[in-house]
Amino acid sequence: VTATSVPPPDGEGAEFARHARHVVDWIAAYLNDPGQYPVLAQVQPGDISRSLPAAPPREAESLDSILADVDALIIPGITHWNHPGFLAYFATSSSAPGILAELLTAALNVNGMLWKTSPSVTELEETTLDWLRQMLGLRDGWFGMITDTASTSTLLALAAAREAKEELGVREHGLAGRPELPVMRVYASAQAHSSVAKAAITLGFGRQNVVLVPVDDAYRMDVHRLAAAIRSDRDAGYLPIATVATVGTTSTTSVDPVPAIAEVCRREHVWLHVDSAYAGVAAILPELRHVLDGVEQADSLVVNPHKWLLTPMDLSAFYTRHPAILKRAFTLVPEFLTTEHDGGAVNYMDYGVQLGRRFRALKLWMVIRAYGVDGLARLVRHHIALAQEVSALVRDTEGWEQLAPAPFSVVCFRYAPAGVEEATLDRWNRAILDRVNASGEVYLSHTVLRERYALRIAVGNLRTEQKHVARAWELLCAAARRASETDDAETQPPEN
Repeated sequence: VTATSVPPPDGEGAEFARHARHVVDWIAAYLNDPGQYPVLAQVQPGDISRSLPAAPPREAESLDSILADVDALIIPGITHWNHPGFLAYFATSSSAPGILAELLTAALNVNGMLWKTSPSVTELEETTLDWLRQMLGLRDGWFGMITDTASTSTLLALAAAREAKEELGVREHGLAGRPELPVMRVYASAQAHSSVAKAAITLGFGRQNVVLVPVDDAYRMDVHRLAAAIRSDRDAGYLPIATVATVGTTSTTSVDPVPAIAEVCRREHVWLHVDSAYAGVAAILPELRHVLDGVEQADSLVVNPHKWLLTPMDLSAFYTRHPAILKRAFTLVPEFLTTEHDGGAVNYMDYGVQLGRRFRALKLWMVIRAYGVDGLARLVRHHIALAQEVSALVRDTEGWEQLAPAPFSVVCFRYAPAGVEEATLDRWNRAILDRVNASGEVYLSHTVLRERYALRIAVGNLRTEQKHVARAWELLCAAARRASETDDAETQPPEN
């Protein structure tokens, strides 16, 4: 084999600055007016792939050509989460400091697996997550680390919960072929995120061993039913391992009664993980600090800055009060990764599945500094106020019905004129959602609550203003009229 030099693409060297300026100018124009695009991608399955070559190029192509194709081929298939009319799911939006941090992260391209492989990566992560802890009003004593999403954070929590039962020997001996082990159970409310079940599947608990506890009228976990389920399972020979309480459930943003759940878990020696991926951020508001009541008694906690703190995807903040147990569950150090003379510094690779770790802390650090705690709090407060306006419109407009409390920035509702049967209401609301989303002006999502199809507005975008929420309501009302009129016309008997 003869070694040959490979010339760099024209994006490096003298040409890099030109292409970088083009990209930065594009980003600046995009952020100035993301509303210029339809919020929901107006394509059909397969449209994008059919526009792309079926095979890779044999020869290098110019970055001018590649960047032109981003506009021509890629952007049409983008649903714009930065759009002010993005009111679906839990909105995420990029901010300028977060975007600049991502650019720096890509340029540095470091791997923070060990402290020594980039001390700034580890120590900035420690510091920034401690800042976030303080912002949330949590006491000292929490070990924080960054993961990609709350799904991974929950997986780590349940793995730690299992490792806390060290006598089971799961780390060394696994679960398979061990009839002496009891069946392990995990408890969560019927409104808990699907990531709890996915983590149970991944860890070998099995989906059927995730016990979904019924909820009350406000969609909060019924603590008495939780306690009864744990007692019943113990009597049947099962081993309760963990409970997942939710602060801000995915469908309705309801808050489980964490203090009472924590008392049950303490009494039953069950690990308590609190999923506050969405609503935990609300605790940066002094008037909403109470949403994390009881969390100090939990064993682990997750909050997602990429949902409501203007941090680009992806960044989830995972905390535990038992880092030694978490480390025991995952640490495995081959000889080539052993380190000496590091003064006992944290090596984050020891606390999770990942070996390679991106420099994610940089973007959260820059966002917090650029906006300040008070600036971020004002934004969260503004979003909650906009959602309360939607809630008032639903309550005050004839024919509309709110289906769940709206404690934060999400409202669940439906069009429900009196005297219309449930099947028809579901059909109308599906049609309303399709028509509103087809407009390209706003994007809403849905859920199902007590077998009723619910529309869902989630305010959380940096650029969403009152006018965008008002426009969404106009589109909803127009689509509701159209749905009922169309249905009436279709059910009229034909004229003779």
